[in-house]
Amino acid sequence: MKQTMITKIIAASVLVTLAFSPLLSSACTAVNIVAKDGSVVAGRTMEWAFDMKWQLTANPKGTAISLSAPPSLQLPATSLPSKYAFVAIAPGVLAGPPAYLEGQNEAGLAISGNFLPGFTEYQTVTPQDKNYVSIMNLGGFILGMFGSVKELRNELPKYKVWFDPNEVKGLPTPPWLHLVLTDRDGDSIIVEFIKGQMIIHNNIAGVLTNAPTYDWHLNNVRNYLSLTTTATAAVTVGNTNVTELGQGGGLLGLPADYTPPSRFVRATYLKQFTYQPSHGVDAMQAAAHVLNNVDIPVGVARSTDGKQVVSDYTQWVNLKDLKNNRMKIANYANRTNFIEIDLNEVFKSGKTKTWQVDQLPYPKNDLTVELLK
Repeated sequence: MKQTMITKIIAASVLVTLAFSPLLSSACTAVNIVAKDGSVVAGRTMEWAFDMKWQLTANPKGTAISLSAPPSLQLPATSLPSKYAFVAIAPGVLAGPPAYLEGQNEAGLAISGNFLPGFTEYQTVTPQDKNYVSIMNLGGFILGMFGSVKELRNELPKYKVWFDPNEVKGLPTPPWLHLVLTDRDGDSIIVEFIKGQMIIHNNIAGVLTNAPTYDWHLNNVRNYLSLTTTATAAVTVGNTNVTELGQGGGLLGLPADYTPPSRFVRATYLKQFTYQPSHGVDAMQAAAHVLNNVDIPVGVARSTDGKQVVSDYTQWVNLKDLKNNRMKIANYANRTNFIEIDLNEVFKSGKTKTWQVDQLPYPKNDLTVELLK
C-alpha cells in the first residue's frame, strides 16, 4: 500500500511539473548505435516550436574555451586553448558567444543536449570554488577539452555548472538541459543537474529524450517488457483458426505519441530490436531509421497559451560516426536528403567557419529532366 501511494505521488508530481513546462518546448530524441565492427553512431533529432536559426561551426584546435563564474562573485575567469578541434551546433538566435548543444570532436567524443524542464537546477558557485563553467559554455568546454567519456567521469564532477538568466538573450526559454555524452568506444553517460547537484548516469538504454529524469525513463521502460519482435501467428477460437492480419503484432502497445516518455520507450525498443549493423555506414542508416519514428511533422504536436498556438517540429537531424569522424545532417525541408561531412578534412584545415543549418547545400534529387531525355 505504501509503495502504491508513493508511486501515485511521484506520478502526480511529474504531471504537475510537465504541466508548468515552458510553452516553447524542445522535444529532442538521441540514440546510440554500435556496429559489429565497433563503429559507434550517435544520432539525434532537434525539435522546437520556435525558429532557432541554428548554426554549424567548425572550431580548430586551440579555440578559446571560456571558464567563468557568475559575475556577482567576481571570481577570476579563464580562457583555455582547446585540446581538440570540434564541429558543433548552436542556436543563432542567442546573443553573444555560441552555446553548443550538439557536436563531436576529433577524438570521437560527441555531445547532445536535450531539454529537461521542471527538473533541472544547476549548481551554486561559492567564493571558495576554483573550477566552474556556465551551462552556456559547457558544450564547448566538453568538446574542446576532453577526448573520452572516461575522462569526463573523472574530471567533470570537479566543476560547478551554473546558470545566470542574464546570460540568455534571444532564447525563448531558459536552457534547462541534460546531456548525453558518447565516445568512439561506445562508452556513454547522461549528465543531469537535479536539486543543485550534478548527477551522472551510465547510458544503459543508449537513448535520451526529455523530462522526466533519466532514471525515471529507465523504470518506465519496464512497463513494456511484453513487447516482442515476433507476434502470435494464429490462434484457434472455438473451431476457427484465426490468423494475424500482418507482421508487427508483437509491438502492439508500443506508444505512438510524441511525449518524452513515449519517445523514450519507442526509441529504446526499436534500437534493441533492430538487427545490429555490420559497419559504420549501416549504423548511420539504422540510427536514421530509428529517429524517423520520432520525427515530428509541423502541426501534430501543438501547445496553446490563450490565442497563441505553436507546434514542435523536427528542425534538423544529426548523425555522428564517431569512429570515422563523419557527420550527416538534414533540416526539416530536406529530411531525407542528408548533407555528409568528412570531419577529418574539416579538422585538418584548421579553419574556423560557420554555416546556417537551413542554408547548407542540400542535394536536389529531381530526376525529371533525366527521365524525359
